[in-house]
Amino acid sequence: MAKLAKLHRSNNNKMIAGVMGGIAEYVGWSPMWVRLLFVIVSSLSAAVPGILIYIVLWIIMPKATGQSYQ
Repeated sequence: MAKLAKLHRSNNNKMIAGVMGGIAEYVGWSPMWVRLLFVIVSSLSAAVPGILIYIVLWIIMPKATGQSYQ
């Protein structure tokens, strides 16, 4: 698995926008575990809904290019 040099939305591990895939590539984890952790934390959090966090990350995180990968 290619590792992202900086935090970007993934082109390789994308289900919706590549946000969780990009985080997984950046930290070197499996995208499945990052998505699962996100769903668990989002469902346990009453203060900020996970979908709102996802949308904000989707807007803020740039899309990965070929040069984004090491």
